[in-house]
Amino acid sequence: MALQAYRSLIALAPTALLSLSPMPALAQTAASGAPIRIGAVISATGAIAGVGLPEREGILLAQKTLNARGGVNGQPIEILIEDDASSPDVAVSKVNALVHSHKIKALIGTSGIAQTVAVGGITAPLKLTQIAFSGLGPAVERDRTCVFHITPSQELNARALLSYVRDMKASKVGVLHDSGYGQVVWNSMKDLAGEFGVTWSQVEKFEIAATDLTTQAAKVRASAPDAVIVISTSPMPFRNARQVRLTAPIISVHGTATYDYVKAMGDAADNIIHAEFLIAEDPLPHQREFVDLFQKEHGRLPKHFEAAGWDAVMSLAQALKTAGPDATNEALCSAMRRPYQGVMAKFDFSAPDMGGLTLASFNYSKLVKGKFTRLDYSAAK
Repeated sequence: MALQAYRSLIALAPTALLSLSPMPALAQTAASGAPIRIGAVISATGAIAGVGLPEREGILLAQKTLNARGGVNGQPIEILIEDDASSPDVAVSKVNALVHSHKIKALIGTSGIAQTVAVGGITAPLKLTQIAFSGLGPAVERDRTCVFHITPSQELNARALLSYVRDMKASKVGVLHDSGYGQVVWNSMKDLAGEFGVTWSQVEKFEIAATDLTTQAAKVRASAPDAVIVISTSPMPFRNARQVRLTAPIISVHGTATYDYVKAMGDAADNIIHAEFLIAEDPLPHQREFVDLFQKEHGRLPKHFEAAGWDAVMSLAQALKTAGPDATNEALCSAMRRPYQGVMAKFDFSAPDMGGLTLASFNYSKLVKGKFTRLDYSAAK
């Protein structure tokens, strides 16, 4: 559906929109009484801090707003936030403490795929509700039915990128991907070339914390691609691609669609296409209230990682209201398995990937002199 048509449909259905609103109804008094304790483990330091820090801001804003509006059936939520330093081993240690010492009712996080897989080994056997900021990835996660996902599955990420590449009529595609998140997405993407009518001109891998990718970027440039896909949570591939005078269009995942990463890209932050979710300069109707709240709180615009932190808290609050604060782990997990209209997108946590996002969930933006500009494009299938 074209963007204008979508907006027209929304304008004609205000009642339906309000019924799906992710914002809790205003309460007369703030929450009081015994707090409901929730754990959160994010990457505030280390290689993917650029993802974890905005998630933390979204979590804290949601906690503040929810408690001011009456909490969960009148009880406040208390979120204990820990930093895993972008390390799976640290994440496991932090989650063990939260689960066994602090007796949390649910876990929000982690930020990275490797950490989510690692801590799922703790939460899954306990049927403890975990709302991860990574999309469904390795096969082991398919059996973890109480680990819910706020961001897309890695195959869906791949399809969102390839849909745009196909529709721009590119046939030779170069790829730059990192060794973490990028590797998992690439594993899903590499066998989709025939379906989307492309061939891989050159594929180059780099370490997550690498600070010089000119060799890899130069090899991709030498393959004369029609387009280049970058799969990473680092600004470095964009800087190095421009340094070696790679002029082909660059299409990237939502992992680098943040203002901090764009700032770190410098002059390279131009004409880059992102398959993402929240374009705060031009938000969709269901995103406007969150954007306004965040801007009032922080004096700047949010992106989808902040929205993901918000959605994790608010979707969990919805489940807690249904199941009750004293619900068993299994009862709370069961209450999570339902649709939820979030800021990022509309989720269905009963879907096989425990997130329920689709290609239609994506918005596409283009960086123009460091600013995100909405494209009138939607992936058909």
